[in-house]
Amino acid sequence: MSQLILNMFPGKGCSWWASKKKSDPNKAKNLSEAQINTEYTVKEIDTKDQSIVNFLFTLGCYKAQKITLISVLSENYVITIKDARYSIDADLARAVILD
Repeated sequence: MSQLILNMFPGKGCSWWASKKKSDPNKAKNLSEAQINTEYTVKEIDTKDQSIVNFLFTLGCYKAQKITLISVLSENYVITIKDARYSIDADLARAVILD
């Protein structure tokens, strides 16, 4: 239906439609944007607070590690790392940059 409308009005909104079709819905910038039940690889931990880096490291969350978002409840993100489940807040989720 959308393509039919675009064909009726050539040159109107075509670039917008093309950019939407090319985007990958599985591509998330950080863990707070991730899709549920999709496995990702940690690219880096982006924070200046060393205590956050240390805490995530104790959970096993570090560069090149596989991570899966299980669910999001309010501001709590339930994740799986190395067959263990953890609940982290939104600030920690935003610090985990995904590849």
